[in-house]
Amino acid sequence: MAVVALNKENFKETIVNNPFVIVDFWAPWCEPCVAFTPVFEAASEKNPDILFGMVDTEANPEIAEYFEVTKIPGILVIREQAGIHAQQGEIGAPAFDKIIEWAREFDLTQVREYYAEEDSK
Repeated sequence: MAVVALNKENFKETIVNNPFVIVDFWAPWCEPCVAFTPVFEAASEKNPDILFGMVDTEANPEIAEYFEVTKIPGILVIREQAGIHAQQGEIGAPAFDKIIEWAREFDLTQVREYYAEEDSK
């Protein structure tokens, strides 16, 4: 699956309509961010069941501010609309693959229980 450019117009819709999303916070002037882009794109090809999206923090600072991204590159892993992992700073392909593997195995029981409790209010 191709990497999706996320912005304030499509971010929430993307999170709501996709059960597993990985977001890359980056900026065009950030050399480590640009260097990570091929790793991110390769991961998206290897994991077609996950939506991979990129947020340009220069063009969409409000999204980065909302998620308190203070250092880029930054990764946010979202499952069933819940942020389950945030990673700021440089990361290589092997570590990124491990994060994806961990996220796949993450037990969402507490998240689902929380949503059910909130829905019942």
